[in-house]
Amino acid sequence: MTEDMVAPPYATSLARPGGNATGISLMSPDLDGKRQDVLIEAVPGARRIAALADSNVASLEHLKALEASARKHGKELVIVRAASASDLAPAISEAGKQGAAALNVLSSPMLHLNRRLIIARAAEARLPAIYQWPETAEEGGLLAYGPSFIDIFRQRAGIVVKVLRGARPSELPIEQPTKFKLVINLKTAKAINYAVPTGLVLRADTVIE
Repeated sequence: MTEDMVAPPYATSLARPGGNATGISLMSPDLDGKRQDVLIEAVPGARRIAALADSNVASLEHLKALEASARKHGKELVIVRAASASDLAPAISEAGKQGAAALNVLSSPMLHLNRRLIIARAAEARLPAIYQWPETAEEGGLLAYGPSFIDIFRQRAGIVVKVLRGARPSELPIEQPTKFKLVINLKTAKAINYAVPTGLVLRADTVIE
């Protein structure tokens, strides 16, 4: 399981990965952009939004694509970077100093591992934030959009079973998530004195009240 399996050095294509690798591609670059769109809808009055990027994994090409997408919506994207947990609080503070009114926490194992710290700092800054995994909103994040973390691990377990039964990894197509959830935590919204647009609430798969 990785953020983008169809990228060197993992595999040549989803259908025919080749080599000795298969697994699950989380479609993270595409979903980072989708989450940015949701965040723009959630905070329509924001002139600037921020993307919290893991310096260890975020590519310049990906960040430029997010900037271009934000411009199409008439928004300015502020990119703040963190390479480790100690960088997170300063990065989130920097987003606020640069006038960002919302935060897109980009896909990253490191950022997910430190999600509770990010949730706390975003709340202190009263910064509406969106996260990679739906479960993060259940843990106190304001917004989350993507495949369920639990479902992904069940999907991965199914691949492992196939390999243990004799299938060659190179002959197993790389799988992708098939279900995506939008979760909104209205408790968190109330705590930061933020009103989630009604239309977005009505579209959510899960609303925590």
